[in-house]
Amino acid sequence: MAITPDTKDWTWVLTERCPECGFEATGLTPRDVARRVDSTLPRWDAALRHAEVRKRPDEQTWSPLEYGCHVRDVFELFRHRLELMLAEDGARFANWDQDATALEKAYADSDPEAVRAELAERGASARDAFAAVPEESYGRRGLRSNGSEFTVVTLAQYFLHDVEHHLHDVRG
Repeated sequence: MAITPDTKDWTWVLTERCPECGFEATGLTPRDVARRVDSTLPRWDAALRHAEVRKRPDEQTWSPLEYGCHVRDVFELFRHRLELMLAEDGARFANWDQDATALEKAYADSDPEAVRAELAERGASARDAFAAVPEESYGRRGLRSNGSEFTVVTLAQYFLHDVEHHLHDVRG
């Protein structure tokens, strides 16, 4: 059965604690985000080594492998968005349909070993990109296709929630 697309606007996690995973964005800088991303990488690696990595907990929830594929792509997407914001204040982000991407890239049929390697590589690249942001660039802006506005700081915070929340989803 197909997964029901997630259409929620998760930007509220920038101002409120996430009741599901406990994430709190307040006060996190891009450098903090980089450190926390680094701490998630071994946990993602372990989750993707699990014997039942392809098993969905129910018909409406991705498997750890599918979540791993999503986070791998999130690392790439947010590194790219950060680069856009650093190159152009007020950068506009193309729409990204995570559910269409999951189908197009056949997340459920992916090779767990390949996903482990790609997630580690892209995670390190995103970590390094956020760690390298100079403080004078923290206020640069970017706009999502739905009109949501981010600064480099709030983009970093929003990105980290995605990574940590899905790690919580897979009990990693």
